[in-house]
Amino acid sequence: MKKVLSIILALSLVVASFSACGTKEAQDTKESQDAQVTQGTENTQDTADGKFVIGGIGPLTGDAAVYGQNVKNGAELAVNEINAAGGINGTQIEFLFEDDEADGEKAVNAYNTLKDQGMQILMGTVTSGACASVIEKTNTDKMFQLTPSASSTDVLKLGNLFQVCFTDPNQGIASAKYIGETALAKKVAVIYNSSDIYSTGIYEAFASEAKNQNLEIVAAEAFTADSKSDFSVQLQKAKDSGAELVFLPMYYNEASLILQQASDLDYNPTFFGCDGLDGILTVENFDTTLAEGLTFLTPFSADSADENTQKFVTSYKAAYTDAPNQFAADAYDAIYIIKAAIEKSAITSDKSVSEIGDALKGAITQITFDGLTGTGMTWATTGEVNKTPVIFTIKDGAYVLAQ
Repeated sequence: MKKVLSIILALSLVVASFSACGTKEAQDTKESQDAQVTQGTENTQDTADGKFVIGGIGPLTGDAAVYGQNVKNGAELAVNEINAAGGINGTQIEFLFEDDEADGEKAVNAYNTLKDQGMQILMGTVTSGACASVIEKTNTDKMFQLTPSASSTDVLKLGNLFQVCFTDPNQGIASAKYIGETALAKKVAVIYNSSDIYSTGIYEAFASEAKNQNLEIVAAEAFTADSKSDFSVQLQKAKDSGAELVFLPMYYNEASLILQQASDLDYNPTFFGCDGLDGILTVENFDTTLAEGLTFLTPFSADSADENTQKFVTSYKAAYTDAPNQFAADAYDAIYIIKAAIEKSAITSDKSVSEIGDALKGAITQITFDGLTGTGMTWATTGEVNKTPVIFTIKDGAYVLAQ
C-alpha cells in the first residue's frame, strides 16, 4: 500500500511539474504575442507621428552670438508658422538647434549631437569657418545642408551644400561695382581679417573687380583673430595714403572698433562693407552716431516698407522683442526654402537621411523662391544662390536703401 501511495504521489508531482511548465510556456507565449502587438502599435504610432527633423547650428554664445541667435529665432518663427498651418504636406517639423560658438570643432560636435537626436536635414551652419568644418560630415551622411549665412566658396567645394546668402566673391564684386559705378570714391583702402575665410574671400574678389572699375587700392591692411582690438596702425596707413573710402569686409564687432578709432584719429572717410556689418547698431556701448553714412551690402532691412517684411518684423518682435536682422531673415527664408524643396520632391519623413538628401538636392535646383532676402531666387547645382544684391546706407540710425 505504501508503495502504491508513493507511486501515486510521484505521478502527481510529475503532472504538476508538466502543468507548471505548460503554464509558464503559455504565459511566455502570451507575453511574446503581447509584446509583438505592442511593438506593432508603437511602429504604427511612430509612422503616424512622423516629423521632419531639421537641425540648426550656430553661435549662441561668443562674439558672433547675435548672428546665431537671430538665425535660431528666424528659423523657429518659420517652423511655428508652418506647423500652425498644417505642416509640410500634413507633416509637422521638429526644429533642434545647437551652439557652436562660431568654432569649427564645436560645430562638428554640435552636428554629431543633432544627428544622435534624429536630425534629417541641416539648416546651418551660420558662420563660414564652422560651416566648412561640417560639410564633410553632411557629405558622408548624404544629409541635405542649406546654410542661411555661410558665404565662403570653401563651403561649396564638396557640392553637397546650398546657400541662401551671396558667396563672398559675389559680395566683393558687387561692392566694387557699386563704388565704381556711383563714383563713391577713387582711392580706396581695405582693412580685412587675413585669418578669416569670409573676410579674405570678399577682399580678394573686391581687389580683382576694383581694377575693372578703375579704383585704386592705396592701402590693404590685414589683421588676425589674435589682433582685432587695436586698428590704429591700419587706420593711420589708410589716412596717410589719402583713401577716400575704407572697405571693411568683416563682422560688425571689429567694424564698430574701427569706426570708434577712426573718430579718435579724426579720420572721416566713407566706410563701406558687406553683410557681416549687419548688426552694428546693436553693439553694446557703441556710439551709433559713428555709423552714420556707413554703407553696406545686405539682402534685408527691417525698416523696409515691403508688406511681407513688415509682417515678418511684427511677428518677430512679438516673439523675441528685438527687431530682426538679415541673419534672421536668411534663416526664415531657409526654412521655407526647405519646405518648398520637400513639396517639390514629394519626399516623406519616413525615408532615410540619404534618401531625403538626394531628393532635396535635386529639387532645390528646380524651384524658384520669393522670400524676404530676395525674389526669384534660384540655385545652381554647385550650391550658389542667384539673386540681386541690395545696398543700404545708415541714416539717422536706420537702414535706408542706397540710391
